[in-house]
Amino acid sequence: MRIAIGAVGQLKRGPEADLISDYLTRASGLGRTMGLKGPEIQEYEAAKGLDGARRMDAEADLLTRPIAPGDRVFVLDERGKALTSRQMAGEIERNLNDGAPALWCLIGGADGHGAAVNQLVSDGRAKRLSFGPATWPHMLVRVMLAEQLYRAVTILAGHPYHRD
Repeated sequence: MRIAIGAVGQLKRGPEADLISDYLTRASGLGRTMGLKGPEIQEYEAAKGLDGARRMDAEADLLTRPIAPGDRVFVLDERGKALTSRQMAGEIERNLNDGAPALWCLIGGADGHGAAVNQLVSDGRAKRLSFGPATWPHMLVRVMLAEQLYRAVTILAGHPYHRD
């Protein structure tokens, strides 16, 4: 199963990009032994020159374009459900065992998610996930997501987990 992060906005070089790269590289190496590809990140340029609702919809169209039938989706949203690291690992394992071709993690633009992403949730093809009720800068959400994906893969690989 392929794991991919779809994110609105281009991350510039710097400490956040270095952390993301490190976590994704580590997760990728370990995940291959379990039939996981990635995680990889696909960035989409934020829609410019549009008002809030039209901008969110344009960005949602970009985020959902590569999602194929059968793919599973996590939508990062402050109104989503917070998962423990073990629960995140369980979600990934369940999708892998169900034969899902891909698991997408979507991070919207500054205004949130538009209609196409919200429709995936309404249709039951996506779950909303949260890193808590606080508002996080998008670059930090990417770092936290990359770290949680890495942590989930280490849990699935049977590595010792400090919470046990």
